[in-house]
Amino acid sequence: MMRVTMLKKRASEREHLSFEESQPSGDRVGLRPPLKWAGGKRWQLPELRERWMSHQHCRLVEPFCGGLAVALGLMPLRALLNDVNPHLISFYQWLKRGLSIEIPRENTPSCYYRNRVRFNELVATGQADSAETAALFYYLNRTGYNGLCRFNRQGQFNVPFGRYANIGYMNGEDFFQYRSVFEPFEFTSLDFEAIPLEIGDFVYADPPYDVEFRQYSKDGFGWEDQQRTAEWLSRHPGPVVLSNQATARIKKLYKKLGYNLTPLTAPRLISCTGDRTPAQEVLATRNL
Repeated sequence: MMRVTMLKKRASEREHLSFEESQPSGDRVGLRPPLKWAGGKRWQLPELRERWMSHQHCRLVEPFCGGLAVALGLMPLRALLNDVNPHLISFYQWLKRGLSIEIPRENTPSCYYRNRVRFNELVATGQADSAETAALFYYLNRTGYNGLCRFNRQGQFNVPFGRYANIGYMNGEDFFQYRSVFEPFEFTSLDFEAIPLEIGDFVYADPPYDVEFRQYSKDGFGWEDQQRTAEWLSRHPGPVVLSNQATARIKKLYKKLGYNLTPLTAPRLISCTGDRTPAQEVLATRNL
């Protein structure tokens, strides 16, 4: 069975639109996420912004930052953005320091599979943090199937070619705009409990859905991790927003730990079977 290193198995095409209607903090102008990323929470921004507005002085912390739809929608003055996927975080760190793309980028199977082989070679030889690897990660993300980030048991990226009709690849000037936006952001790839929280941090946590399929990292994300996440954040003295699918045991767990629950309906759900049934979600909040 293939192991999957992504935070969600759902794809949200809405995440890839511009943020023209968002209202970021102060005069900072929002940007669209640079990657496709399954499970983007852009649709939650109206709910999140309502809770964020009175805490804009806080540092935003995302233990499961994914495609950055929330951070780039709220545009905090400071942020600590964490994800278990080291390739994702390395890409963001290269955007922050300046990334230029010099690899061939064609929307063809031959180019895609050559670049996939090269990416796996770099990772296998200890060059996962190089600029070339970050550029390849961007290309594979934009060109591969459904924006997935999936690795087999040997640690090789194995997402197939996506077969999109057209792809708008970003160029150097497009990447440059992220440098100033990312300047006050810190990017880490840690287990969430190792994140150095500050007392007043505003934490938005969007862990993998509590569903049967939850192999989002090489070690998976099981029920024990759901409990660990909820218990860890219940001890944080600052404002907390925790998002998840509204399963019976999730709601029971969050209520037991003293969270206030708000039901939400996700716009759609795209699974590996193509199911687009709306998902019932819950926002669990504390100290707001």
